[in-house]
Amino acid sequence: MSEDRMIKIEEVASVEAPPKARVEDVETAPEKLERKRDYLEGFLAAKPAAVEPGAVGGDLYEAVINALKDIYDPEIPVNIYDLGLIYNVEIDEGHVMVTMTLTTPHCPVAESMPAEVELRVGAVPGVGDAEVNLVWDPPWSPQNMSDEARLELGML
Repeated sequence: MSEDRMIKIEEVASVEAPPKARVEDVETAPEKLERKRDYLEGFLAAKPAAVEPGAVGGDLYEAVINALKDIYDPEIPVNIYDLGLIYNVEIDEGHVMVTMTLTTPHCPVAESMPAEVELRVGAVPGVGDAEVNLVWDPPWSPQNMSDEARLELGML
């Protein structure tokens, strides 16, 4: 074999231990690590702003969204909210207007789904009446779905 193709093996009996880490200024180390007491004081003391019940994040709005999440598309095992069929929810003094679409204009539930949404939303405590506005523009697409819906359908 040629010299450049030979494998050389070197045996070592012992290895010198690496130097140990040193902490200088031992007296000030705890002071440096101690959290300043006033760092989060103002942040934690602040109360969140009051939210109107019908505004996004309010109790009534969240109850309406939860009612929408209880309605499932009969052909797809995902609720209509996570499926992206709900475009908008507006609440004005107990009147709820839901703007929604369907996966296709030829959907077999095109006649019954808006009525079911109106019935379920109207049954939420605090809702006086509910109205559903069915739109086709913009058309529904799979990009409207939430990550949870995509995961459920194996698209994520």
